[in-house]
Amino acid sequence: MGHVWIDVKIGTEDRRKIVEAKALVDAGATLTVVPRELASRLGLSATGKARVETGAGVIELERSRAWVEMEGRGEVVPVLISDIIDRVLIGVTTLEVLELEVDPVTGKLRERALLLY
Repeated sequence: MGHVWIDVKIGTEDRRKIVEAKALVDAGATLTVVPRELASRLGLSATGKARVETGAGVIELERSRAWVEMEGRGEVVPVLISDIIDRVLIGVTTLEVLELEVDPVTGKLRERALLLY
């Protein structure tokens, strides 16, 4: 399938500050990751910390909340702030909240219904 890159808008919860960015959809990530530089530019404040399992081991990252908009859908979602990752990574939780998923055939995002079993 390759990499799935999308145009995304990231902003404060009240949407007073919003920036556009290219983001990599990471189906292996639970939460969306925002680089520290972007989080600082937006003024996102830490709401806590999270232990995150990575290929290099377990690390601790700050948690926050941000407006994330893509494919014409937007919502406030939990995000992680990273000093290591230098790009926005869209995690599966954000995809699910926005009722989106990766189509493995086309490598693009497509609509999906929320689950309620």
